Amino acid sequence: MIITRGITKSFGELKVLKGIDIEVKAKEVVTIVGASGAGKTTLLQIIGTLDRPDSGQITYDGTDVGRLKGRALATFRNRNIGFVFQFHQLLPEFTALENVCIPAYIAGKSKVDAEARASEILGFLNLTDRMEHKPSELSGGEQQRIAVARALINNPSVVLADEPSGNLDSENKNELHKLFFRLRDNFGQTFVIVTHDRQLANMSDRILQIKDGLIINGS
Repeated sequence: MIITRGITKSFGELKVLKGIDIEVKAKEVVTIVGASGAGKTTLLQIIGTLDRPDSGQITYDGTDVGRLKGRALATFRNRNIGFVFQFHQLLPEFTALENVCIPAYIAGKSKVDAEARASEILGFLNLTDRMEHKPSELSGGEQQRIAVARALINNPSVVLADEPSGNLDSENKNELHKLFFRLRDNFGQTFVIVTHDRQLANMSDRILQIKDGLIINGS
């Protein structure tokens, strides 16, 4: 599914990633753990094609994403990768439904098709009665589930999540963690999740531990 080979990344004199080799299988839920500053988020951004490595290769089902540039790369990302962040990054002026539809509009889908798909996902997430609410009218847990729905709108093969439960209380955190596995089982997505949460890591199919820019176990 996802294979990285020899991924390196430096910021000035600071070497953040020093040669990352990992393989993630289809429909796996994989967590990446490690101390702050170990390179977890940098690695996730590179896997998600939001940043480029200094060296190394990333392939998705045989597609070398390093060879994609500009619009081709943006199109690949939009169609194949969903993102969930710690701070949900919903647009405050839009309703929950409108926020979820945005990646579908970018993909060129019609308003009717985008809203139908968004409504389906929001229903699965028990948010049908919140679709017309704006983010300020939603709880933290509801906002994060809206962000998950947005990540799923284009039916990506991979969902990448960066500390997705880091801003939630214990109840909402537990619900979100269970949700990732329900989504994997129902929709077949692969999840790669950066987390400090040991409970979530222990629930995952596999834990990759990163230290000093290298994977030290679980590769």
